[in-house]
Amino acid sequence: MFESLQAMPADAILGLIAEHRDDPRPNKIDLGVGVYRNADGKTPVLDAVKQAEQRVLETQPSKSYIGTAGNPDFNAAMQALTFADAAPDGRLVTLQTPGGSGSLSVAAGLVRRANKSATIWVTEPTWANHVPLLSGAGLALKSFPYYDTATHTIRFDAMMDALHAVPKGDILLMHASCHNPSGLDPSDEQWRAIAEIVVERELLPFFDMAYQGFARNIDDDAFGIRHMAGRVPEMIVSTSCSKNFGLYRDRVGALSIMAADEARLKVVDSQVNNYVRCVYSMPPDHGAEVVSTILNDEELRAGWAIELAEMRDRLQQMRALLGDALQAKAPDYDFSHLQRANGMFCFLGISEDQIRRLKQDFGIYMVNSSRVNVAGITAENVDYLSDAIAAVLDAGDSPEMPSAG
Repeated sequence: MFESLQAMPADAILGLIAEHRDDPRPNKIDLGVGVYRNADGKTPVLDAVKQAEQRVLETQPSKSYIGTAGNPDFNAAMQALTFADAAPDGRLVTLQTPGGSGSLSVAAGLVRRANKSATIWVTEPTWANHVPLLSGAGLALKSFPYYDTATHTIRFDAMMDALHAVPKGDILLMHASCHNPSGLDPSDEQWRAIAEIVVERELLPFFDMAYQGFARNIDDDAFGIRHMAGRVPEMIVSTSCSKNFGLYRDRVGALSIMAADEARLKVVDSQVNNYVRCVYSMPPDHGAEVVSTILNDEELRAGWAIELAEMRDRLQQMRALLGDALQAKAPDYDFSHLQRANGMFCFLGISEDQIRRLKQDFGIYMVNSSRVNVAGITAENVDYLSDAIAAVLDAGDSPEMPSAG
């Protein structure tokens, strides 16, 4: 049976994690792994999560099945967190999923059932796992311009020109906030312009929101979704609770689908629940129960919002810290884009050879596209990090943004 299978290449980030782990140097730095870390380099369990978990432990009456759609209180709370009052009544359904990746996978399966020839357009670059998740479901993927590797800005005019040419009825996958990997997001004005094209071209907007609250705040980070919800007949939104609740290993996500009317919503609801039943039957309970407990309790929710703001502020502070250090130590190079970006990620903008030298000579790890997780920066390591970057820049091979892989 399995003789015909060929070994798959190792995941680049997982391989990087292993290399960093096995590196004996005490001053090594991991800028590759996609998790939030605090000033001590740890990925903490939020206080709000601990309190909610204790409450769940003490009060949960059963571990029985929860159904294909998952926890209804969680679904309602996540729908409100995502859309507020922007979605029309009777046209929106939300399901709990195993993380944001599970949400994307279910969405892809539903799209394929609806239209096997559907094409999904993604930003160039986009999150690396979008490609296997969506194309692995049998959907065609194409890209449109997004990030300018020379100026470290959004290629907005080129993007708009490309979107004007997208065939009617195709699907437009967008990052709601904290674009991964670039960290650069459209302004509210640009979101409005994108929405005009979506309406004009009759495109289906498909949002991936993995970082709500990590850019500006909880509500502003959902601006594109909420604005679009009032303009289009149909929409798909995948959300994740991994980052903003710190529930990485508990795999908590949601899938929201907006239909043109209540009759079509009933059909969509039946189809997506049937698809879930065929794939994983029903989602895990614990993490979603924790999120539901937090969002439906005024005190816990207020505490969570404070912790989320603290994470967001730390990321912004580390961007500024590294940007200022590089301005002082490598004044011939422009790293101002570090502070224009949002969330955990951005491109450093150096070559693959310089990335190799950072790892080899200094124990500094990042993926070959030069995408870095700024949560790996601390007040204690920023001088070493900026000295190392300045050293590889001074050694030659002027920085040139590699293509994202």
